Amino acid sequence: MKKKTLMIHGGITGDEKTGAVSVPIYQVSTYKQPKAGQHTGYEYSRTANPTRTALEALVTELESGEAGYAFSSGMA
Repeated sequence: MKKKTLMIHGGITGDEKTGAVSVPIYQVSTYKQPKAGQHTGYEYSRTANPTRTALEALVTELESGEAGYAFSSGMA
């Protein structure tokens, strides 16, 4: 994939549950859990969320790296 195309489409895998072809911005702080101590991938947005996961995948691809990391600056 060329660099400009990668900048637009990199890190995007779509959403099988909703059929979305791009990653939406998830504006939630917490996620419903089956029971205490058991989460289904995301539990609190400051630690991880689907939007940040996609950004980290994009940074990894753009930099040809092993991993990419993004950090929360707060929830103003």
